[in-house]
Amino acid sequence: MSVATTATRVGTAFALCGVAVAAYNRLTVRSLADRPAADTADSAAVTVCVPARDEADRLPALIADLRAQRGLDQLTVRILDDASRDDTANLARRAVAGDPRFVVLRGDTEPPAGWTGKAAACARLAHEVTTPVLVFLDADVRLAPEAIAAAVRELRRRRVSLLAPWPCQRSGSLTEALVQPLLCWSWASTVPVTATERTTRASTTVACGQFLVFDTADYRAIGGHAAVADSVTEDLDIARALRRSGRRTAVLAAEQLAHTRMYRDARELDAGYTRWLWSAYGGSVFAGSAVGAVAALAFLVPPIAALCGHGRLRRTGILGYLAATTSRLLARRLETGRRANVADLLASLAHPLGVAAYFRLWVRSCRLRRRDGLRWKGRALAVPGRTPEPAASV
Repeated sequence: MSVATTATRVGTAFALCGVAVAAYNRLTVRSLADRPAADTADSAAVTVCVPARDEADRLPALIADLRAQRGLDQLTVRILDDASRDDTANLARRAVAGDPRFVVLRGDTEPPAGWTGKAAACARLAHEVTTPVLVFLDADVRLAPEAIAAAVRELRRRRVSLLAPWPCQRSGSLTEALVQPLLCWSWASTVPVTATERTTRASTTVACGQFLVFDTADYRAIGGHAAVADSVTEDLDIARALRRSGRRTAVLAAEQLAHTRMYRDARELDAGYTRWLWSAYGGSVFAGSAVGAVAALAFLVPPIAALCGHGRLRRTGILGYLAATTSRLLARRLETGRRANVADLLASLAHPLGVAAYFRLWVRSCRLRRRDGLRWKGRALAVPGRTPEPAASV
């Protein structure tokens, strides 16, 4: 048996495993839209925290969505303008329009040593919160009027410490369409979510920092964001910290109740992924290279065999390629709650290009990390392993 045949068969086997896991998740992962949201969410008092740096063009729309939330007895919103270089604070105050539920705060200092900017901002926002439920939202998220009430209800119904509704990732450019859906696909095709949520195994944690809903007491029990002060993936790491402490976390598809366009063009996407991808796979270049090798086998070798091979080799390659594209379509259906459109189908057919682009970004991120060249929104990122200073309260 030739090397090409063996590689194609192994890659196709991996791709078939991925489509099986994606199908399982498509059938079992619940959506916020699955349950009615007309009643009040357990009469829970909720505080929403929004860290915002250079978000003048996005934050007002989120504020409008938050002002329109319904189904909550008590809602407080705390917004921190994190030393923005634009007009974030003024536009936020204008959008609040005197609504007494909102507080807009200004942070003029840089994060303490050993902290990332976002972790420090979240810690400052949460410092004085006493409500039973604590929600963190990114400024680029858009919410339906019942989104927060539905999320709080699911947090209580599932009796978990953290619920992470996964916002539908939208795109407006070819690069975004190729790469951005990989976020959902990466876990939807590898982690049988509902099975692993019955455990507290940290390695199978799924979370998205754009929309996190915490039981406040459990958040405080692990030290809050101080527990992940230097993490560039503080969303995953704080969820893992909860699981390591014996607490449970869960993820839901937010579908049309929450959506976002995380990056607005290829350049912003490149910078956004570069700042954190080095930390994937435990920050290990060896582990990342191993994952890259498996990904190449599963998602690059079969389509090459389908194009260049003959007979059984070509048929095996076609099977592997179709399995990979199907897993991506299933993940997209899970994320959006709708049937695939033409753009989804074309992006799925170009899945090998998306995977290749992802690993190009990973290599670039690792290279910049070695050179201490990682920055985000004008800030150098914290050095992992450095003892963090206490984050000052706002």
